[in-house]
Amino acid sequence: MTDARVIVIGAGVGGMVAAALLAARGHDVTLVEAQPRPGGKLRAISVDGHAIDAGPTVFTMREVIEDVFAECGLRLGDFVTMQPATTLARHAWGEARLDLFADPAASEAAIGDFAGAAEASGYRAFRAEAKRLFEACDAPFLRAPKPDPLTLGWRMGLRGLPDYLNLRAYTSMWRALGGYFRDPRLQQLFGRYATYCGSSPFAAPATLMLIAHVEASGVWLVVGGMHRLAAALATLCGRMGVTTRYGERVREIRVERGRAAGVTLESGEVLAASRIVCAADPVAIGSGTFGPAVARASSRVAPRRRSLSAMVWSANARCGGFPLARHNVFFSDDYRAEFDALARGQLAEAPSVYLCAQDRGDAGGAPGGRERIQIIVNAPATGDGAPLSSQEIDRCRRQMLDGVSRAGLSLDLGSEAVLTTPRDFARLCPSTGGALYGPASHGWAASFRRQGSRTSIPGLYCAGGSTHPGAGVPMAALSGRLAADCLLRDHASMSLWHRAAMPGGMSTRPATAAATG
Repeated sequence: MTDARVIVIGAGVGGMVAAALLAARGHDVTLVEAQPRPGGKLRAISVDGHAIDAGPTVFTMREVIEDVFAECGLRLGDFVTMQPATTLARHAWGEARLDLFADPAASEAAIGDFAGAAEASGYRAFRAEAKRLFEACDAPFLRAPKPDPLTLGWRMGLRGLPDYLNLRAYTSMWRALGGYFRDPRLQQLFGRYATYCGSSPFAAPATLMLIAHVEASGVWLVVGGMHRLAAALATLCGRMGVTTRYGERVREIRVERGRAAGVTLESGEVLAASRIVCAADPVAIGSGTFGPAVARASSRVAPRRRSLSAMVWSANARCGGFPLARHNVFFSDDYRAEFDALARGQLAEAPSVYLCAQDRGDAGGAPGGRERIQIIVNAPATGDGAPLSSQEIDRCRRQMLDGVSRAGLSLDLGSEAVLTTPRDFARLCPSTGGALYGPASHGWAASFRRQGSRTSIPGLYCAGGSTHPGAGVPMAALSGRLAADCLLRDHASMSLWHRAAMPGGMSTRPATAAATG
């Protein structure tokens, strides 16, 4: 039997999912995390003694995480309390306001009231197209090892050929949206889904319209905040017998005789293992952060190909005037100018603003007194360059406050508010420049260029939101599952190889050996 020891680097969603599933299947798993606590980007910041989400805030595709717990013999609902959202998000353009709902008929009616019957009809057509794209891509792309274009066509088969030929990969999202909506505000609203993977709607393929279907299929509110989900995954790992090493940074991934052999920690301690899942951003491998021996296992990402970063305020704030829901978006007047600035590596002069009111219920309702909020303004991933000056930071803060005040929202962030900048994210995720979603999804080939589960070094696998199938909590979880599945198949194949050993040390692979592809 081959060595069953596995090291997982990084306790983000992808790393914890991989660790739990591998441990549940009998592997001896050690999870190593540089930070003092689990979660990765799914983290909280303490402000005035209150834990405030400082990472992802939207929970979709709940069944992906539920399936992980079920395969480990447990129920997600026993670890976190979740409520279905009926209001998906509240959107504002100055004094104009539009809500989207989990009920598509309610969204259609709201759009009709907001922009007219023709736009409501366009929404029906858009919703149908988003659903078609998601169903076409779900099994053969999102839930399968990274394909190339030909492999994707083979997986979709003859019945899927019409969808394969019409994945909208060669049309920009913004241009496609113009075929459904004449109102530029609706183009902004639905174009914003490109930012869910850190991309510009003017450069991302229209295939990403499928994200709208994912959100419309169900958004869940995690009571206490999304960081509770990270805590639940960490508990799951503990229940499965995963050994955790928090606050310990991996200095080097070791390679012996051409395959993964373990890791060296910053302390100099060596942990031996024949299989490693690296759930850090794979650009850290390609840039040499984990040593020269594995640098060839992943590609570098040029700064121009990075996804967006962000300016994120976590605050225990006083909010008044505007009736906040849980999820709120305050749009700028000129979306193209905003993304043109970001493409030049600059903060936008008049940015759109996302605000998560963590203490608001589904229908909103002020909690009274101060409340936990997270505010996000898109920023370029330049965290490894010159730091933002205090003047630039102050200007961005003023512009953010001006943007929400146009809709009638008054904000007192308090003196203890915490700002996380691209430079801070670059420290949290080395070699990324603060890019929060891996490479940007710009152009038809971007999704095929993402790092897959396997690498060119036997025994070394990748997981996390910067790998295939993409960014976001459910996609990161799927990446962890894919990495675990690939590792298990390869492990089974090697076990069969070794059991077939012949006298004299020669070995022959039996005809019934498991496939490694």
